[in-house]
Amino acid sequence: MARLSEHGIRLSSMSPSFLNSNSTSHTWPFSAVAELIDNASDPGVCAKQFWIDVVHETDHLCLSFIDNGSGMTPNKLHKMLSFGFTEKGSGKASQQAIGVYGNGFKSGSMRLGRDALIFTKNGGCQTVGMLSQTYLESIKAQAVIVPIVPFNQQTNILHKGTGKFVTEDSQASLTAVLDHSIVKSLEQIHSHFDSIPSKKGTKILIWNIRRSESHVLSEGGKWVQKHTCSICVSMVLGKSIILYLKPRTQIILRGKKIQAKLVAKRLIHIEHDVYKPHFSVSLRYVCV
Repeated sequence: MARLSEHGIRLSSMSPSFLNSNSTSHTWPFSAVAELIDNASDPGVCAKQFWIDVVHETDHLCLSFIDNGSGMTPNKLHKMLSFGFTEKGSGKASQQAIGVYGNGFKSGSMRLGRDALIFTKNGGCQTVGMLSQTYLESIKAQAVIVPIVPFNQQTNILHKGTGKFVTEDSQASLTAVLDHSIVKSLEQIHSHFDSIPSKKGTKILIWNIRRSESHVLSEGGKWVQKHTCSICVSMVLGKSIILYLKPRTQIILRGKKIQAKLVAKRLIHIEHDVYKPHFSVSLRYVCV
């Protein structure tokens, strides 16, 4: 039976296929990576460091993103994984926020891969959430479903039922994560929480990496089509440069600190515009 609003009208649902179409706003993977960096850099998170790496997890090649920011409560994680919600449009934090519409994580993560796990801890609770196209296809979901599992950070005990840490569906969400993701046990989940190098912070694992088509020159002098995982190749080469107007976060790429380039100081001729927008815009660009 369809869910109805308080007005007795059937509620709209977000088709799982939207996760893919929404990600096409990023024509190349580096802008998608920048979205994840933006989230960690925003005033509500205030991460001082952001680690990017390539790892193997249960025979899957994964992109790993870790920050030492403030982390998220289960409720905030649910909002981040939901569509049409953002807290960046009002308040003092919005004056320095990079994102505005609350769509960066969904579009960025799904541009890089089909599936993502988010491990986050805020000092009192640690939570794992899953945004997965493979999972939705497997269960033949008609709407986007986001399993979220909260644990007590001190005891590692799963929170069940209603209460301070939500959620009524903790056990069902845990079953979904263990059955349809690259982590298969509670021990693996807690090891990922432990890999966050502070009491607060967030770790993102993205797998089933999207591969792009490129053309390379063969030994015979002919251009041939080649399927590559462009983001992985670029990371291995270690040639990425992160550009921000005002860098807030130290980027560590595959164990090496990336020196931020101040755009304004690298230009020969600089002019100052007198126009003042309602919110500041931070320039970010990732290139090889």
